[in-house]
Amino acid sequence: MSIYYSGTFKRSAGLISAIVKQLDLVNLKPVKKIQVQFDPFHPQAETVRDFLFHITGPKVAATNLKCAIKTNIVCDRSDPFIKVDLAESGNSVRLLATNLTVLEILQQFNKHISSLVKPDETVGTNIVQTKSEKKKARRK
Repeated sequence: MSIYYSGTFKRSAGLISAIVKQLDLVNLKPVKKIQVQFDPFHPQAETVRDFLFHITGPKVAATNLKCAIKTNIVCDRSDPFIKVDLAESGNSVRLLATNLTVLEILQQFNKHISSLVKPDETVGTNIVQTKSEKKKARRK
């Protein structure tokens, strides 16, 4: 008599790989400005600082070179927050990061901001040609 197995067959890759997976999905095309404000002495300021570190990486920054990232460091014991100004609609999204982890901030960022990216219409124009097809195209 065997015992029924009801779990996964392999372990999760961990928190770091989940953050990397969310960073691959981040797209700053609809964003005009990101404002990050935190008090360095607040107990939850570390998560916002980690988010700021990840969002200023070269791979994420390359998605929109015109996106301005502004950091406000205050000393008034206020809760950390992230304010994202959208380019086309002029609206802004404010993420209160008091009780959120970096992974949860990135998930909410992808849910509300990266989902606004319009899919490219020129995806089908990049057709791979073989050497023989290129030679035939030159002959004509």
